[in-house]
Amino acid sequence: MIDSAAISCSIFGSVAEVPQDMWNALSGPQPFVRHEFLLALEESGSVGEGTGWRPEPLVVHEDGRLAALVPLYRKAHSYGEYVFDWAWARAYQNAGLDYYPKLIAAIPFTPVTGPRFLCGETPRRAVLMQAATKALRTHAARTGASSVHWLFTTDDDSTGLAQEGFARRSAFQFHWHNAGWSNFSDYLAALSAAKRKNIRRERRQVADVGVRYTFYEGVDLNEGLWDVFYDLYLATIAKYGAIPYLTRAFFSHIGATVPGVILLLGTQGNRIVAGALFFRDATTLYGRYWGALAALPGLHFETCYYQAIDYCLTHGLERFEAGAQGEHKLSRGFLPTPTYSMHWLDHPRFHSAVDDYLARENAGLEIILNDLNAHTPFRKPS
Repeated sequence: MIDSAAISCSIFGSVAEVPQDMWNALSGPQPFVRHEFLLALEESGSVGEGTGWRPEPLVVHEDGRLAALVPLYRKAHSYGEYVFDWAWARAYQNAGLDYYPKLIAAIPFTPVTGPRFLCGETPRRAVLMQAATKALRTHAARTGASSVHWLFTTDDDSTGLAQEGFARRSAFQFHWHNAGWSNFSDYLAALSAAKRKNIRRERRQVADVGVRYTFYEGVDLNEGLWDVFYDLYLATIAKYGAIPYLTRAFFSHIGATVPGVILLLGTQGNRIVAGALFFRDATTLYGRYWGALAALPGLHFETCYYQAIDYCLTHGLERFEAGAQGEHKLSRGFLPTPTYSMHWLDHPRFHSAVDDYLARENAGLEIILNDLNAHTPFRKPS
C-alpha cells in the first residue's frame, strides 16, 4: 500500500474484490469498463492464469472512501492489445533487458476508447491521478515490470497522464457519426453518387440471395444462440490465423450480466450464414466480433456495417464504432477519428528514445489524417 496524505493506493488481485455497485458508480455507462464485463473476462478464463493477462486492478481510497479505480493487468506478452509495441520489446531484448512483464491499464481485447482512470465526477481528479501514477511506477519497480501503458485513453485521461510524464502515442480508427438522418435512405442521400450506388449494390447482393437478419437483445439471448455465434467467432479466427482469446463461457457470462449486448444473426433459408456481436450504451454502438459460414458477396459489409448503421438510425444512436483498422470503411461513411495511448518506461534512456520516436510518429499521423479527411465519401457543398 502506498500512502500520500489521505490518499492510499492498493493493488488487488481481481475486480471481484471491489463490489459491483461501487465499481460501476465510478466507471460510467460504457459497457466495457463496467464491473460485469471485466468480471466475465476473469470468470470465463479469458484472462488470468495461463493467458498472459493477470488482473491487478489499482484501487484508490481517499479518507477511507473508494475514490478511483484503474483496470490494470500484468502482461507477459503484447497480444490482444491493438497498440503495437513489439519493436520496443525487441529493443529491450537487444540491450539485454526484459520488457516483460509490463503493466497496462486497458480493456483486454477491446480497442475502444473509454475511461481508464475511473473516478466519476470529482474536482479531485488531478490529485487522485497523480497519486495513482506514482503508485503504478512504484508497483512496477517493486515487481519487475518494465513499463506502464494506458491504452485507448479519453482526452481527459490523456491530458492528465501527459502532465504526469507519460508519452502520448496517436493512431486512428474509422467511426460513423449520425448527422441527424432519420433513416438509411437519408444517410445515402448525403453520400456522393458513386459511393451511394456502390452501397446499394452491396446491399442488393445480400438481399438477392435471400439472407435475412434478426437482432437479439436482453431476454432473447440464450445458450443456443451463443453456441451458434461461438462457431462463427471461431470460423473467423481460423480464417485469419488469429488467436481465440475469448472462451465459450465468456459469451454466456456477458449475455447474462452485461447491459447493452446485441447479437445479430443472418439466415439464408433455414441456415445461419453470418453473425456479429455488438454492444451499446445510450449514445454509441460498438462492433466487436463477426463470423460467416458462407462466402457470399457483400456479406461482410452488410453484417458488420449496414445493418449496424440501420440499427443506429432506428434507435437514435449518435455514433457507431466498428472496431480497429480498415480504410475500406472510409468509402462507406466512416470518418477517421484519432485514438490515443500513453506510455512510461522505467528505463530513462528508453523512455526518452520512445518519447522522441512518438513525436515523429504523431507528426506523420497528422499528415495521414489530413489526407483521409480530404477524401470523405460525402457530397461536397455546391
